[in-house]
Amino acid sequence: MKVTADTSDCKIVLGNNGIVFAISDETGKHIGHLRVGQATVEWRKGRTREGNGRKIKLQQLIDILES
Repeated sequence: MKVTADTSDCKIVLGNNGIVFAISDETGKHIGHLRVGQATVEWRKGRTREGNGRKIKLQQLIDILES
């Protein structure tokens, strides 16, 4: 997979908009976007607009990864 970050700075501080990672497969085909914010994580499969993805609280993701 190829993961690219959509940032304008080298310093990353999550604000209200968070940070967006564009995810592609090995051939470069776009799979979706992963947005990590201060309180939520959103997966947008394909070319779905911001806010139309599947959201979970950041703490829930941490709990899943630690279990």
